[in-house]
Amino acid sequence: MAKRQDHHPAENPKLNPEPGSNTIKDPEDWTTGEEAMTGAQASYLKTLSEEAGEEFDPGLTKAEASRRIDELQARTGRGR
Repeated sequence: MAKRQDHHPAENPKLNPEPGSNTIKDPEDWTTGEEAMTGAQASYLKTLSEEAGEEFDPGLTKAEASRRIDELQARTGRGR
């Protein structure tokens, strides 16, 4: 019979809202940062842009989109 192990939220990154500094990278350090933004980034950025009354730029890279999302979240109060 397998021994039961207690799990604590801090040990499970899926349950921990702040999993640790090694999972947070500056977009400048991303190895895929120069690729086109993902579909999820584009969708969220379009929504944020509309809410902020800003123009949506579909040609951003992943890194640029990440920085723009952070900027518009701060402006709109989303993402907190």
